[in-house]
Amino acid sequence: MSRGSAPPPVVAKRKRKWRGWWLKQLHTWHWISAALSLVGMLLFAITGITLNHAATIGAKPVVAEKTGMLPAPLLRMLTAPHAADAPLPTPVAKGVAAAIGLDPAGKPVEWSDTDAYVALPRPGGDAWVSIARATGRITAETTDRGWISYLNDLHKGRNAGAAWSWFIDIFAGACILFTLTGLLLLQLHARHRPATWPIVAAGLAIPVLLAILFIH
Repeated sequence: MSRGSAPPPVVAKRKRKWRGWWLKQLHTWHWISAALSLVGMLLFAITGITLNHAATIGAKPVVAEKTGMLPAPLLRMLTAPHAADAPLPTPVAKGVAAAIGLDPAGKPVEWSDTDAYVALPRPGGDAWVSIARATGRITAETTDRGWISYLNDLHKGRNAGAAWSWFIDIFAGACILFTLTGLLLLQLHARHRPATWPIVAAGLAIPVLLAILFIH
């Protein structure tokens, strides 16, 4: 075969078949990863804006106080010695939840000679419970900073628990797959779209230049 001549029909056919299979795989994984990450990406994009303007988005915390009494039969469990950060005994935790509607089960406790204090931070707010060890009197406070703060804390994974932490990791993996398959699809279609790589380069250059010139 002379230099510059077309490849044999069999070779060309194999190349087309391989390219078609590769395109099909990329398109399949691209739309699957897009479908998996669509809602999460929208949530994280919106909360990216709200976090960026957190100082200008007003939120008035709503604070509520609650009080109650621990049933007398549970007091001996509260007055018994406890290791540092040990959670409340299960019956005591259930008694607190029944009295004030906050569940401290399994949470670390700050034990002092007079009180058992449980911090209950959560997305969009905070809460705490304090129990007098001698009398069983329960004092609690909850703070609600609104739904924007709630979504912002979900964005950061703040006090959202293990399940949400797993979701963030899986969502991030889906986004990585989405972007990588998108990049490969760009590469396969670039020869028919001359503006592809200049636009990709601009997407890289803009944040790099902003970081170099304006972030000090």
